[in-house]
Amino acid sequence: MLRPPLTPMLAAPVAELPTGPDLAYEPKWDGWRTLAFRDAAGVRLQSRAGRDLTGYFPDVTATLRFLPAGTVLDGELIVWAEGRTDFALLQRRVTAGRGLAALAEQHPAHFVAFDLLSGPGGEPLLDLPLTGRRDRLARLLDGAPPGLVLCPQTGDLSEAREWLRTWTEAGVEGIVVKRRDGRYEPGRRGWQKVRAHRTVETLVGGVTGPVTDPDTLLVGRCDDRGRLRYLGRTHPLHRRQRRELAGLLRPAAAQGHPWPEPLPGGWTGQLNPAPPLPYTPVRHDLVVEVEADTAYEHGRWRHRVRHLRPRLDLAADDLPVLTDGPEALGGDGAAGGTGGVGTGRPGRRTG
Repeated sequence: MLRPPLTPMLAAPVAELPTGPDLAYEPKWDGWRTLAFRDAAGVRLQSRAGRDLTGYFPDVTATLRFLPAGTVLDGELIVWAEGRTDFALLQRRVTAGRGLAALAEQHPAHFVAFDLLSGPGGEPLLDLPLTGRRDRLARLLDGAPPGLVLCPQTGDLSEAREWLRTWTEAGVEGIVVKRRDGRYEPGRRGWQKVRAHRTVETLVGGVTGPVTDPDTLLVGRCDDRGRLRYLGRTHPLHRRQRRELAGLLRPAAAQGHPWPEPLPGGWTGQLNPAPPLPYTPVRHDLVVEVEADTAYEHGRWRHRVRHLRPRLDLAADDLPVLTDGPEALGGDGAAGGTGGVGTGRPGRRTG
């Protein structure tokens, strides 16, 4: 019988959607990868890194008691808010303390299951092909409570591309690609994943390192009051990019820059608050195009963005005003795009 801790099977990043006759495509949700173990005593939830998450998700553990003893699922924990996944509400589970029960009631979590590692009675299924595990999983979840859902899957490349274009508004980060005849290999990067990205024009508000040789850019967009709001930080710049930007950036005036110095750790942290970030303020009149993934919530990108190029053909006033919500930035769609309608909640399709 499979027992925690167990390392889940992983996916290697690729730039383009692989094609082939025996491939299955699944949406990659913006949540916490989780293994769920159901035994006679109850339910245990384990993170990808082996951490015990059970105590933080009493709503999910109650839902998963629907499963027969011996079952082990692989899936994603997500929380829905206003029609899309909300990663910050997942993080709040860890710090909620005495407010955990109220938080779980107000923002219940869902378990999106995409693989069955062990069947009722502890029957090991790792050596079955994906199609066999998937069929058993679909039958197992027939009649499951609303908080336990089957992840959509398709073998249609055009449908997968459509998910990559339009499902981003619901919190889909990309597509995971699996072989239908593949066995489940814990710890091995035997799957592939493609992230959805979009290109967006932003203003440079600061840099780390000197203005004459910047390491990274801090970017933002002006709101309807004309105030520059921080959006995120780029990955480290290449040497050619640093040389190019050095001639375009100008230090800000001694007074009047809208961001605090140093930048608060809560602005730049991801899973945990980071230390304050020293930076050099610059005049926010340089427009740059960046590439970002879909992890945009509460007014900022959670992951670093990639600087693509200066947009000397655009002035600060040419950029749309920043509004609230995941659609706030607009931008030119790349793999992910910004058009289309969100999916709502994940369905039970078995396609």
